[in-house]
Amino acid sequence: MTAFDLVFTLFGLVLGLAVTEVLSGFARVLKMRRKAHIGWLTPLLGIFVLLDLTTFWLTAWHFRGLVPANRLMLLVVLVFVGGYYLVATLIFPDDPEEWPDFDLYYDQHNRAVLGFILATQLALIGLAIGVVFAGIKLAAGPADQGGILVTLAGLLPLPLMVALFLFKSRRVNVILLATLICLWVLGAVASVL
Repeated sequence: MTAFDLVFTLFGLVLGLAVTEVLSGFARVLKMRRKAHIGWLTPLLGIFVLLDLTTFWLTAWHFRGLVPANRLMLLVVLVFVGGYYLVATLIFPDDPEEWPDFDLYYDQHNRAVLGFILATQLALIGLAIGVVFAGIKLAAGPADQGGILVTLAGLLPLPLMVALFLFKSRRVNVILLATLICLWVLGAVASVL
C-alpha cells in the first residue's frame, strides 16, 4: 500500500458519502415533487456540487505523487472532504415538507455551499501554481501534468463562481449555475477529444 492509497481511502470514503448525500437529496425531491415548489435553483446547485466533487476527486488523483502518509495530510484531507460532506448536506432540506418552496431554502443555504466551493477552488489553484513554480513533476510523468492544467482551468469559471456567490438574484443564480454546469460538461468532453 502506497502513501497515497492510505490517504485516498479516507478521501474516497468521505467524498463518496458527500456524493451519496447529494444523490439522496435528488431522490427526496423526486419523491415529493408534487408537494412543493422545487424550482431550478436547488437542483442546479446539486448538479453543480456533484460536478465539483468529481473534479475534486480527479484533481486529487493527479496530485497523488505529492501525498505523504502522515497525520497532517490526513487532517488536511479530512478538512477538505469533511467540508464537502457538510456542504452536501445543506443542498437539499432534510425534511422537504417543511420547505414548500425550495427557492427559499436555497436563499438561506447557498452562500455556505458556494463559499466553501469557492475557497476550495482557490486553495487548489494555489496548490497548482505552487507546483508549477516549484517545478515539481507529478506522479508518473508528463501525462499526469494534466492535473495541473485541470486545476488551473479552474481559473476560467472563477469569476462566474464569485458572481454566483455575490449576487442574490435568483434569475442571475440560475443563469450562472447553468453556465457553470455547461462549461464543466464542455470541458469534460474537450478533455477526451
